Amino acid sequence: MNLLSLETSPYLLQHAQNPVHWRAWNPESLAEAVENNKLIIISIGYSACHWCHVMEHETFEDEEAAAVMNASFVNIKVDREERPDVDAVYMKAIQIMTGRGGWPLNIVALPDGRPIWGGTYFRKNEWINTLGQLQELYQSAPEKMIDYAEKLHGGIESLNIIDTKDFNPEMQSQILENLVAKWTKSFDLEFGGMARAPKFMMPNNYKFLLRYAYQNNDSELLDFVNLTLTKMAYGGLFDTVGGGFSRYSVDMKWHVPHFEKMLYDNGQLVSLYSDAYKLTKNQLYKEVVEKTLDFIERELSNDEGGFFCALDADSLNAENHLEEGAFYVWKKAALQQLIKDDFSLFSEVFNINDFGYWEEENYVLIQNQPLQSIAEKHKITAELLQQKKRNWEQLLFTARQKRSYPRLDDKCLTSWNAIMLKGFVDAYSAFQNKKYLEIALKNANFIQQKLWSPEGNLFHNYKNGKATINGYLEDYCFVIDAFIALYEITFDEKWLHAAKQLTDYCFAHFYDEKSMFFSFTSNLDDALIVRHYETEDNVIPASNSVMADNLVRLGLYFNNSFYENTVEKMLQKIIPNVDYPSAFSNWLNVLLHFSPQNCELAICGNDALDFSRKLQLQYHPNVILAGNSEKSGLPFLQNRFNEDKTQFYFCQNKTCQLPSENFDEIVKKISDLTSHP
Repeated sequence: MNLLSLETSPYLLQHAQNPVHWRAWNPESLAEAVENNKLIIISIGYSACHWCHVMEHETFEDEEAAAVMNASFVNIKVDREERPDVDAVYMKAIQIMTGRGGWPLNIVALPDGRPIWGGTYFRKNEWINTLGQLQELYQSAPEKMIDYAEKLHGGIESLNIIDTKDFNPEMQSQILENLVAKWTKSFDLEFGGMARAPKFMMPNNYKFLLRYAYQNNDSELLDFVNLTLTKMAYGGLFDTVGGGFSRYSVDMKWHVPHFEKMLYDNGQLVSLYSDAYKLTKNQLYKEVVEKTLDFIERELSNDEGGFFCALDADSLNAENHLEEGAFYVWKKAALQQLIKDDFSLFSEVFNINDFGYWEEENYVLIQNQPLQSIAEKHKITAELLQQKKRNWEQLLFTARQKRSYPRLDDKCLTSWNAIMLKGFVDAYSAFQNKKYLEIALKNANFIQQKLWSPEGNLFHNYKNGKATINGYLEDYCFVIDAFIALYEITFDEKWLHAAKQLTDYCFAHFYDEKSMFFSFTSNLDDALIVRHYETEDNVIPASNSVMADNLVRLGLYFNNSFYENTVEKMLQKIIPNVDYPSAFSNWLNVLLHFSPQNCELAICGNDALDFSRKLQLQYHPNVILAGNSEKSGLPFLQNRFNEDKTQFYFCQNKTCQLPSENFDEIVKKISDLTSHP
């Protein structure tokens, strides 16, 4: 057992019995490198990472490789989910060095932590040979390494510099039109998504595109978003048997995934499909949400109200060997035995044919046509086929439960919990299922009680009753976002005040007036080799773009001009520099808040919550909503409550029309903003 046996991270514990003398990232490990003048190996991954497991088995479990590493290096293992700050800094380094990134992420650094070499997955012999060469060079000509490290360090720091360019907010409509037009050239018009493989879902991309298409009556773009959501729901990427999405597909048709299921993907996708259902009333989208939330409740929830991180891609196969996707794939003979007389129809629905074939006689279930079309062909009702499909899925679910289960990463991360919390909130908004609200409130209380310290800071992680890592900006921004969403469906102002308290903490400990952005790490934490400002949206939106979105809403609720000015400065830095819109989609969503189609609505009176629920069954992304059923001290709601009647205050740009008591009239005004009947 090495020192990782003292950790709680499932990923680090997976390496606790390696012959490598692994240490966790901490001041003691870094100090040892300095004291002994040793190069550092920094190996970063996460528990559900298939290729991390492969490299561990081939190299880190190997005595020869371990001997080389132990002799000359301080070996540090990092769980990227626990230490996203460390991961971000060294990911920048590797992208500069190699032009690409990914996990496992392996870096060799000077004793002071500055990187000199790196890559992702390495085979054992290449790894050993390279380490030998690096150690030999460090002994014979350390000045060459130091010179390279200084240049690379400068390159990493330069990535934080965002040029200030002229930006006219009044031109936002033309800016967005140009960026979306450029974006459309990358669309896959057959299977949705982008025209490349592997295919990542990028939920925030489609959140923006859905809203942009709706607000601009762009039916062609809306069709593309619906194509994408439909094909993702059809594909093996979505687990139609047990619910939940895998992280990405390796092909163009969303068929064969990397089978790990991540909490952050599923939280965002629940929000996206809930929004899309509001607009389309597509029953497939409702099915996706319900199955995914059942999966989260069943398999990624603890007794305290928290959500676990992930299920691994790998599980034991019939020969008792770890195999990617073993839990999810099917042999044709096994399916025939389970489905029996309906197998021919089942095969047509789920493509037990060349279209659904993967490898080694394994099939990954995938649809490629609506049930309605298949039902008509076989002269049965769509309702009957839908019931058959449910019965088949239950048969497969029961059979699958007898298999060896994928490994669970049972730590709780604050940021990911908040993303999933918002997923439950958005699902409640769309479907009015009270269970979803109950789960959301339970998780919000878990965050408040277990992850928010009396000193005012959030923690990042929680496991075995302990929270040990100080929170990052991603934790604050997503908790603030989730608490605002909770307010919008409950009108309980305690969630807004909690959101504001966390926002003010961020200004005190994360905001950098010089750059006009929030740093990823608190000023109370030990500094890394460079500060990190997360500004590009990825599979998870950038923490700065989420903060900007939060500040727009909180600025309105609390009439806070400082919040509003901060957002405007951030947009002035970001928007003129946007080149590829897919990496800035959440910033573009923030920009849409300033469009002429946006409005604010206050519902004040005893029936405020009932009218709010009716409104939220519809898709109105351009409305910032507030309300109260008793007197409120919130600046936006002050002096607007009347216990004798419920009134609607329709506002744009802080200018409100006379209050109305006619709900249908208000809905029409909102719809007229986007010319929707």
